[in-house]
Order: sequence, then C-alpha cells, then structure tokens
Amino acid sequence: MARRTKADAQATRSSLLDAAEHLFQARGVSRTSLNDIATAAGTTRGAIYWHFKDKADLFNAMMERVKLPMEAALHQMGHDAGADPLDGLRQAIASALQRIVSDEQTRRVFEVATHKVEYVDDLLAIKTQHVQARAGGVEAFERRLAEAASGRGVALAMPLPVAARALHALVVGLIPDWLLAAGDFDLLADVMCAGDPLLGGLGLPPVGPVPVWHAA
Repeated sequence: MARRTKADAQATRSSLLDAAEHLFQARGVSRTSLNDIATAAGTTRGAIYWHFKDKADLFNAMMERVKLPMEAALHQMGHDAGADPLDGLRQAIASALQRIVSDEQTRRVFEVATHKVEYVDDLLAIKTQHVQARAGGVEAFERRLAEAASGRGVALAMPLPVAARALHALVVGLIPDWLLAAGDFDLLADVMCAGDPLLGGLGLPPVGPVPVWHAA
C-alpha cells in the first residue's frame, strides 16, 4: 500500500471541507452527519477524525478558508504608509463585501454561517468562535475610527465603542439580509449609502477617493 503524502492528506482535507460546504448549505449543519460528509467526499469517517476533532472543528475550518482573506483585508487597513485610516477602513469594507458578492464559495459559506447553523449541542463551540470573530471585528473598527478621529483632531459624536458597534452592525448585518433576499439589492451600494452618512454623523466625513462600492 502506497504511503500517503502530505499532499494526499491536504487533498483529503480539502475534499472533506468542500463536501461539508455543499451539504451544510443543502441540509443545514445540524441535519448533516459526519458520515454524510465522508461519503460525499469519497472517504471514511475515520478520515474526518484524522483531520478534525468534531463537526464544530470542521465547521470552523470551513469558515477559515474564506474568512482569513477577508480578515487580512481588515487588518491591513491603516498599515499602509501615509494612508488615511478612514479611507483605509472604507476600502477594506468594500473589498470584503466585493468578495462576498463576486465569489460563489464565499457566498455559500456565509449563507451556511448565517442561515444554516444552530448553536445547540455539539455546535455550541461554533457560537464561541462567532462571538470571538465579532469581537475582533468590532475591535478593528474601533481602532480605525480612533485613528481617524485623532488624525482629524475631532471628537466623535458618540462614544467610540458605540460608534464601532454601530458601523460593524451595519456592515455585517446587511450580509445575511442580502443572502436571504437572494441578492435582490446592491449590497455594496447599500452599505455605502448608509455608511458614509453614519461616518459623517460621527464627525468623520470621508475625504478620500470614492471606493469601488460606489460603482453602479
């Protein structure tokens, strides 16, 4: 019997995650068993436990495949020399939303995460991960808003944590609404339409070039 290579193991892991994505979307997370995923991936249940501790671990790994590039965009904002923190924030949000709109896999995974998972039983660990991700997103928004206010020498019209939560809720909250509505409105344009007045009301009117999400 040929010895399995790291490439073989990575291919099996990817197949399991691909199968999980499609089954979770079609059936929901709680109604999809690990046996279902193994069968769809053409492997065994034992292979799942070789790569993942349990269903929640597999779910989180599935999320990481699309979340990490988006988080990278958010963490990059403000690190470019000479970049305005507010414009960097707007561009990072635009980049993240554009990925959801244009990339089928990203849409599928976010649909699963927002509409096809229940925080019950062995899936409670997923709630913990989602809570941590939300906290990290709000913290990133808070840092950039603070930098923008400091750079402009203005006092925000509301407490910084409230402003960060409001902006984060606007951006993140419209994603499941857009998915539920099967994309029948322009996600990027709606975030822009509501987001810039919110920033202006905080005392931070955008001054940089129009982000890509303004495009019709």
